[in-house]
Amino acid sequence: MSTWKLTLEYAGTRFRGWQEQPGERTVAGEIGLAARGVFREEVELGGAGRTDAGVHALAQVAHLRGRRTVRALADALNAGLPADVHVLAAEPAAATFHARRDAVSRSYLYQVSRRRNAFLKPYVWWVRERLDLEAMRRAAALLAGMHDFAAFAEPDPEIRSTRVRVLEARVEEHGSLLLLRLHASHFLWKMVRRLAGALVRLGAGDLDPARFQDLLESGRGSVAEWTAPPSGLFLEQVLYRGDVLRPLQPAIRLADGTPGAS
Repeated sequence: MSTWKLTLEYAGTRFRGWQEQPGERTVAGEIGLAARGVFREEVELGGAGRTDAGVHALAQVAHLRGRRTVRALADALNAGLPADVHVLAAEPAAATFHARRDAVSRSYLYQVSRRRNAFLKPYVWWVRERLDLEAMRRAAALLAGMHDFAAFAEPDPEIRSTRVRVLEARVEEHGSLLLLRLHASHFLWKMVRRLAGALVRLGAGDLDPARFQDLLESGRGSVAEWTAPPSGLFLEQVLYRGDVLRPLQPAIRLADGTPGAS
């Protein structure tokens, strides 16, 4: 049995998420189909994270196990994949490598556009209101460290604890875009989209900073009605021992250099 570490990118707009689901178009489903065509047998595939419907990835990681040795595996897989999924790299890995369990942290990027944009709609959340960037930055700074994020997550029976250690939370300005990065040990279901939604509402003046802090410190309450749309969310990077977090930059950059594919 051979094991590979796959690094891949995908536009999640037309997918029902990463996880295979009967009768649904999913990222794992497309990769599994391409892999079975290459290996001519059943394979084992597992991802580092389960992105939801409409969520994108700049560098999702998966492990792939099969009985055959395949040369130029990335090219072989890409030949069988649709245009909205692309394998960036396929590296031989230890037989025990597991994309999810071996990851030490993950980073997500959320893109907010402060202007209507004819090109970026599938990859941003356009917010019409004027946003207080400094207020958003101050609130984001509170997220660092260990907190109970129950107020910012959808209940998940598979999760025993809603406490998460956030390693970095920042909001940066890139032209008409605001970039929110969250880097943490792991993430709860819908946690990033609800934090993004709450920060935007705070920036728009609809959420009091003291209330935001109370939600964070108490773990009680809910901001479900402020969940940000999936269009602006990207799984930015999955980090393993020895990896370094990449510099923060927009996920999509237009050909004329306007922040907005690199």
